[in-house]
Amino acid sequence: MRDFFRTLTGRAVLVTAATAVVAVIVTAMVAVPIAVRSVNTQVRAELMDKTALAVESLTGERPAARQRITDRLRAQDIEIYLIRNGRPDRDGLPPRVVRQIAAGETVDLRAQVGGRPSFVAGRPLPGASNGVVLTRKVASGLGMRLFRGVWVALLAGLLGGILAGALLARFVSRPIGLAAAAAGRLSAGDRSVRIARAGPAEAIRLADAINQLAGALQTSEGRERDFLLSVSHELRTPLATIRGYAEALADGVISGDDTAAAGSTVLAEAQRLDRLISDLLVLSRLEAADLPLDVTDVDLGELVRQAGQAWAARCADGGPSLTVETPDEPVVVGTDPGRIRQVLDGLCENALRVVPAGAPLIFAVRSGEGEGIIEVRDGGPGFTDDDLAVAFERGELNRRYRGVRKVGSGLGLALAARLVTRLGGRISAGHAPEGGAMFTVALPGRHGHGDG
Repeated sequence: MRDFFRTLTGRAVLVTAATAVVAVIVTAMVAVPIAVRSVNTQVRAELMDKTALAVESLTGERPAARQRITDRLRAQDIEIYLIRNGRPDRDGLPPRVVRQIAAGETVDLRAQVGGRPSFVAGRPLPGASNGVVLTRKVASGLGMRLFRGVWVALLAGLLGGILAGALLARFVSRPIGLAAAAAGRLSAGDRSVRIARAGPAEAIRLADAINQLAGALQTSEGRERDFLLSVSHELRTPLATIRGYAEALADGVISGDDTAAAGSTVLAEAQRLDRLISDLLVLSRLEAADLPLDVTDVDLGELVRQAGQAWAARCADGGPSLTVETPDEPVVVGTDPGRIRQVLDGLCENALRVVPAGAPLIFAVRSGEGEGIIEVRDGGPGFTDDDLAVAFERGELNRRYRGVRKVGSGLGLALAARLVTRLGGRISAGHAPEGGAMFTVALPGRHGHGDG
């Protein structure tokens, strides 16, 4: 039973039952006194009407009729008092009643008659100081009798309140129970779970939230699987090359002058593996929010010129035509120069993979409002509008263009976006005037440093 009252249904039943009990008590406290007053008012009104009959019977010419009316009133527990010359025919009436009748006034009040509370009504008779007074004892225990008369209805109301509470609790708790069951299935790995949109608005919003969560998890895990497949492929390719050359060297197939070339190939593939693993480690640390940053004042123009010099040699040998555009004035921002150089190197690596020989590749720096801006533009194949919407999602472009054109691991742009965001900046992808892709990195000025 204790466990039942810990549930929403149990507590709703308890609350509605308590509410019903309070309502019954309040109803009894308010309704019974009102009913008692109503009954008493009716009794007094009837008693006053009967005084008119009594006056008529006592002043008429038919003594037998007068006696029948008198007997009938007494049969109704109504006592009759006659007042002649200012004196009652017997004791018991309050003196003030006698005085009022003797003065020719009508009486309608509640007073002690014969030591018991009674309703008193009287009218004067023709003649000086004469009148008739009717009294009727106030019924004792009237409130309790009235309560006993309505207790069945009150009990029915109480039971109805409890039943309504149980139904309401079931109606309210059912969407929560469905959501809990769906969450349990989601935690167990079932991403196909969905909740029907039914019930009150809150239940529909809860169902929508669960359904959206399930859909988001399904999409995310699908992308995660594609990403892992892509990374696995990227790891397998250099490993296969290294293994093939290693077996050839071990078997003596490669010897003499070919050894140096084989060693260079193995070294290049090992460096490719190292870059991929480094990107994975940096990305995981970014998602864990513990990547150390060394934020300082940096002249973006100088940083981009150094990057251009470093990449000039690779671009010169059958690569794109690299151009560096920097302003004469320094563009100083607060950032981590090593991480920004990492972003530039990643963007340039992507460009070299797809930009044809002789096509433009441009590093540009300019000032914005309170920020410094770096642009990397190229004359390569570029992106579609749909590509731009998912450009910085891990592995998405790799999945789209695998087998169509040269692609990387799908980590570079995601890593660049996370690095720039951690540095308090923003990065966007668009269409370059040169016909290819354009990446824009905006970094806050020296007073807008990111987190460190």
